Amino acid sequence: MEQQRIVPARRTRAEIRVSNSRFITTLAPAFSVVDARAFLDEMRAEFQDATHNVPVYIIGHGAAVTAHCSDDGEPSGTAGRPALAVLQGSGLGDVAVVITRYFGGTKLGTGGLVRAYSDSMRAVLEKTPFAVKVPTHTVAFAVPYNLYERLELLIEEHHGQIQDKQFAGDVTFSVQFPQARVPTFDHALQELTRGEATLEIMNSAEDTLFPLPPSGDVSA
Repeated sequence: MEQQRIVPARRTRAEIRVSNSRFITTLAPAFSVVDARAFLDEMRAEFQDATHNVPVYIIGHGAAVTAHCSDDGEPSGTAGRPALAVLQGSGLGDVAVVITRYFGGTKLGTGGLVRAYSDSMRAVLEKTPFAVKVPTHTVAFAVPYNLYERLELLIEEHHGQIQDKQFAGDVTFSVQFPQARVPTFDHALQELTRGEATLEIMNSAEDTLFPLPPSGDVSA
């Protein structure tokens, strides 16, 4: 199976304080260098009065990766490089980060700066929900009302994301699944409804941002 492309599910922000300096870290999905640079410009504009805005990004996955970092005026090797190392260790790709520092009047030294920027990156990663880019099908099917709650549990078990529900004579679900999960879900649906439900693929997409389940694998 092709390796999953793990990406941020959404933009996140975290803040830590080290010896009166504020470190505000903002992380966002970025699917190209152009996206990353636009995000960096946005953060510099938002925090234009900051002492430093340290940029880090990783675009792509596997062998096709573009990585970038800068110290933005901090002593060489104390900001961008350690932050990038932490980000690379997370397994994320298609991600851009800006660590904003407001100097608090106390110098941290080179070791202190390395720890502060590394810890800033860890803080935002702890708050960041992960997603994967996978091919998906959106399917529709109808079930009787007495199966409604069991169907919701079955959808969750197969990593589906409910897009819509319509209540008429039956309950009609519209659900997005990773393509790899559709055959097994359809088999379970037929067992539950004794073959009475008809699953119809409404549309497909090859590159959908999909929440990463606790198992870490949308096909599992």
